[in-house]
Amino acid sequence: MKTIDLDILTTAFAGIETIADPAQVAKLSQDYHTFSPVLVPKLEGKVGDIVVRPANEEEVLKVAAICAKYRVPVTVRGAGTGNYGQCVPLHGGVIVDMTRMDQIVWVKPGVARVEAGVKLAALDKQAREIGWEMRMTPSTYRTATIGGFIAGGSGGIGSIQYGLLGDRGNLLALQVVTLEDEPRVIKLRGDDVQKVNHAWGINGIITQLEIPLGPAYPWAEVIVTFEDFMAAAKFGQTLGNADGMIKKLIAIFASPIPQYFHALQQYIPEGVHSAFLMVAEPSLESLPGLVQQYGGQISYEKPAQEAGKGPHLAEFAWNHTTLHARTVDTSITYLQSMFPADTNLQLVEHMYHYFGDEVMMHLEFFRANGKVTVGGLQLVRYTTEERLNEIIRYHEKQGVQIANPHTYIIEDGGRKVIDPEQLKFKEMVDPYGLMNPGKSKVLQLKIKS
Repeated sequence: MKTIDLDILTTAFAGIETIADPAQVAKLSQDYHTFSPVLVPKLEGKVGDIVVRPANEEEVLKVAAICAKYRVPVTVRGAGTGNYGQCVPLHGGVIVDMTRMDQIVWVKPGVARVEAGVKLAALDKQAREIGWEMRMTPSTYRTATIGGFIAGGSGGIGSIQYGLLGDRGNLLALQVVTLEDEPRVIKLRGDDVQKVNHAWGINGIITQLEIPLGPAYPWAEVIVTFEDFMAAAKFGQTLGNADGMIKKLIAIFASPIPQYFHALQQYIPEGVHSAFLMVAEPSLESLPGLVQQYGGQISYEKPAQEAGKGPHLAEFAWNHTTLHARTVDTSITYLQSMFPADTNLQLVEHMYHYFGDEVMMHLEFFRANGKVTVGGLQLVRYTTEERLNEIIRYHEKQGVQIANPHTYIIEDGGRKVIDPEQLKFKEMVDPYGLMNPGKSKVLQLKIKS
């Protein structure tokens, strides 16, 4: 690894905002990998050498040219709300903070064009002014950027209606800056966007994107409580399959998870299980009969016109669940699971009873390949890495796919393999292997001298 001369870099970056203060650089070298007790020691002390904050695509091109010239590693970040260490530079170098590129270029019915640093909440707010909204967002939507979401996310609130980010049609176009000797801006549309979609910041610096929007519904928020966990889970699946009812969120929590939600405890008695829902108000009339069918009780309902008041259920779901739990007990970590299609949810039931309180069941319903699917973001009472790996292996042996959040190696996480088309694109746009080096087995990235 070549030694980086900060004086040379600082001079070269003249005219572009830079941050060299060690404390600030260290802060901007982190993400929420701290959710994983396995990743914390592995990534301890891994920081960049300098942060640059380009304000436009021209400045990105200049940064890319300098990094290619001096063979400097590059780690691109948005808000750093990911959980896998992908914003943590393994080999120092330049952190490219994209948050200044926050222009919403335009919003039209059904589609928006934005710079990579735009916050999801800002885009959603502007889109709603003309009757549209983002199709899906992570639970970190208030702070997350669109570029970060596309590079490292997979779905979230809204995926029960629209599927996952990788599904055809959920990303329309993007443009990236290459890290060649003479960097280029490459524009991708249609299926070609998959060369960069969910590529963990290894396939060029995303500068602009076009994303489809969905009709903006008035969303009511509802909590339903259940005495029996499997009744709650089957209720979630039936609601997910009710195509006539418009939903944005179906999250199911086994007891004692709701006790970690301090702001909502008055609505969830101790010892009961719960479903957190976001349902379009025109669909609400069909909900009580379904709740009754599964023996539930509606304990909380907030109409759409009060959306800005009090707690927002979306910020207790998906991986915000882990955040709330860890606020109470830092020994808690989590898994990311995909259960096979099964109308009776037998494997969910088996895992719920088999692990008991050690692996607390948190389910999220979403569409995958056109079908309602159940994923788990289970909370794990962590003891040792060995035991955590035993839990993962047991799930996999039983047929549950695990997207392991306790590794920063792309192939060891959710992907298992890197798309061959992404590898080909990587060779073209990053010939020196400078982008997020060390995060892939197959690439075996090394900074070339």
